[in-house]
Amino acid sequence: MARGWLRPGEAAPDFSLPDQDGKRVTLGSVRGSRVILYFYPAAGTPGCTAQACDFRDNLMSLRGAGYVVVGVSPDSPERLGEWSREEGLSYPLLADEDGAVHRRYGAWEEKRVDGATVVGPVRSTFVLDEEGVVEHAHYDVTARGHVAWLRQLLGLSNT
Repeated sequence: MARGWLRPGEAAPDFSLPDQDGKRVTLGSVRGSRVILYFYPAAGTPGCTAQACDFRDNLMSLRGAGYVVVGVSPDSPERLGEWSREEGLSYPLLADEDGAVHRRYGAWEEKRVDGATVVGPVRSTFVLDEEGVVEHAHYDVTARGHVAWLRQLLGLSNT
């Protein structure tokens, strides 16, 4: 485990990032709701699309249980807007183009991809309480099946 990764009980770092429509979203703007904040590598790739659509398909039940879903990637707002329209994604997708927010959450690091060493996003998910405190922090999550696993973790498997 890398140093600096968030742990349950810690305050989640605040942020201010543009969404797919260019509107600024802050952690404070979703305070008062429980938040599922997930970081993914790139809009439009097969794994990221599967994960995003899985959140889309479960969005109503997650909202019904009091959760707000927010995705974060290093893509531009324009790219996120295109992808959001293509896939019918109706939750905020935030553009962290320089990776600064990824780094504050410990979701950006050196890793091996196809035998090469690269530095970039680590697929990660955080569940925050209504005050912005980390309840769950999971790194190196899988794209497919992650939402079902998360629902079970949160006790939502039957809702």
